[in-house]
Amino acid sequence: MAQLNEAVPNTTCRKRAGVKRMHKSSMRIDMTPMVDLGFLLITFFVITAELSKPTVMDIAMPKDSDSSPNVLGDSYAITVIPNGKKIFYYEGAYAKAEKENRINETTTKGLRRIIIQKQQQLDDKTKYKEGRGGLMLLLKPSANANYKSVVDILDECTITQTKKFALVKISDEEKEWLKRKQ
Repeated sequence: MAQLNEAVPNTTCRKRAGVKRMHKSSMRIDMTPMVDLGFLLITFFVITAELSKPTVMDIAMPKDSDSSPNVLGDSYAITVIPNGKKIFYYEGAYAKAEKENRINETTTKGLRRIIIQKQQQLDDKTKYKEGRGGLMLLLKPSANANYKSVVDILDECTITQTKKFALVKISDEEKEWLKRKQ
């Protein structure tokens, strides 16, 4: 708290006739609480600034070009379709997968297992010249897909070190298949 210390008049001094000296009172303000408050505020803002840093994920998007699209071999492709809380996947081309009834449902953790199995299959350099690095995950979120499932799938790509993945618009055939599946 602020303290006011008044000077006590010195009675040992000689007094002169006719001249009165004015005594100045000295004021002393204790700044300790103000300094404490300042440090508390600085600490609070430093900690909250550290806790609120956003985290980002790097996504490499291809450049738009007029040239023909890249051709992807069926043996290197896994297509993942998040639809609400469900996640569907198939390997290769959609028409062939639907015809052979190879469109399956999985979870996020199950998707990790599927990607790892596919990477192990692609490690055979005698059959697959690109190997593990050739795996391409096509992510086709439906209109019912929630943000969390899409981010979880992208996280699985990072965890399994899948170098090639793309967000692709879902086709009309796949939309119809999802409607029939519900």
